[in-house]
Amino acid sequence: MTAAPERMPALYVSHGAPPLADDPIWPGQLAAWSAELPRPTAILMISAHWEAAPLALGATTTVPLVYDFGGFPERYYQVQYPAPGAPGLAHRVRTLLAAAGIPIRDVPARGLDHGAYVPLAEMFPAADLPVLQISMPTLNPRALMDIGAKLAPLREEGVLIVGSGFFTHNLRALNPENRVATAMSEFDDWGREVLAAHDIDALLDFQHKAPAAAVAHPRTEHFAPLFVTLGAAQDDLDAQRTMIDGFWLGMAKRSIQIG
Repeated sequence: MTAAPERMPALYVSHGAPPLADDPIWPGQLAAWSAELPRPTAILMISAHWEAAPLALGATTTVPLVYDFGGFPERYYQVQYPAPGAPGLAHRVRTLLAAAGIPIRDVPARGLDHGAYVPLAEMFPAADLPVLQISMPTLNPRALMDIGAKLAPLREEGVLIVGSGFFTHNLRALNPENRVATAMSEFDDWGREVLAAHDIDALLDFQHKAPAAAVAHPRTEHFAPLFVTLGAAQDDLDAQRTMIDGFWLGMAKRSIQIG
């Protein structure tokens, strides 16, 4: 008799960039985090690097990765992460979202982008778990949180829901020596405090409530996946904790687990 799947938390992961794999600290932090998790039945990824409306479901078979970056050494374009597709999970996502009246389309040739495979390669290096990536159809925090809420039942089925972005993201503020601009540290401190206080209203209105929000996020796509995570785990906010913090090239790499 097969055991029932274990209820999964929901994650928000700061994914950095392809050179994360070469960092002396960050890969180990991600690996240690995943070692504490129950083994998922599948993984649902929501990455900052796929915006498409209506909401799109990526490949349900193993297809080539999307190397959606430029100017990096050739070795980063040779990385492979041949995770199995997740057609069963895709069916469940369609069912849950269609019941909520959320339009959906399939993009069967769309592979995992670096917002998905960069952290997964460190957390689940065997690439033996089925992975499905879905797009963000909007950057509106409330709409994304609502999508997360509709997907919440998947957690009971052993699905690990992962929003993948970067807690601060301004390419003009990147610093090879990891000098942290005041705007980045202030936004990160604010985020830590409001998450600890479970102040969802402040998070939803972060563009007006957070210090230096327009500098920390000139465009909000890297913060947006957090709202899918919050929606999927809004009943477990008391169990929210920061798993990774600090800065990388001047950007906040704060990553959280809820549940």
